[in-house]
Amino acid sequence: MAASTVPSESAPAKTASGEASPAGSGTERPTPSLRELFVGFLSVAVVAFGGVLPIARRAVVERYQWVDSDEFTELVGLAQFLPGPNIVNLSVVIGARFRGVPGAIAAFSGLTLAPAVIVILAGTLFARYSDVPAVSDLLAGLAAGAAGLVISMAGRMGEPIWRRREWRDLGIVAVSFIGIVVLGLPLPWVMLSLAPVSIALAWWAIR
Repeated sequence: MAASTVPSESAPAKTASGEASPAGSGTERPTPSLRELFVGFLSVAVVAFGGVLPIARRAVVERYQWVDSDEFTELVGLAQFLPGPNIVNLSVVIGARFRGVPGAIAAFSGLTLAPAVIVILAGTLFARYSDVPAVSDLLAGLAAGAAGLVISMAGRMGEPIWRRREWRDLGIVAVSFIGIVVLGLPLPWVMLSLAPVSIALAWWAIR
């Protein structure tokens, strides 16, 4: 009697960024509940001192796997284009994507609850001890760490662009950098100018 064989499940494939991706194209990512959205963004807010976006990326892409790295980059681009703080816009967009208006409220509440309490307490303490040299040194160290987090996140978000090596994407990145960093143009002007160009180039590529 021939022994029956049971097909073994293949391990999830790895993307170029080292993140696990579903083995099959039909595999769906987990859909967070309202509670998970609240707790997820609350965990981001509690540990994200000096830079929230890098911690948010690690949470929603790597830990919870609600979106992949390409989707996160696209959502951050949308959040930057909208008025208001980027991370707040991002929480609202992600929450609304999965659970509509209640999801947006849950994610926003989780993100802003802890920082509101911490900022009030920190502001009170800083007003009292701002003249202490150790406090100034602490703030300088936090600023340096925040700058490092932002640079690290920029590199991680740029991975999909470097992987594809499309001249359109690299061109938009180069023009944005020159306009904002080199020429010192206002960010809204640069985004409003390049957004229709990038959309038109993407549309032309998929025609």
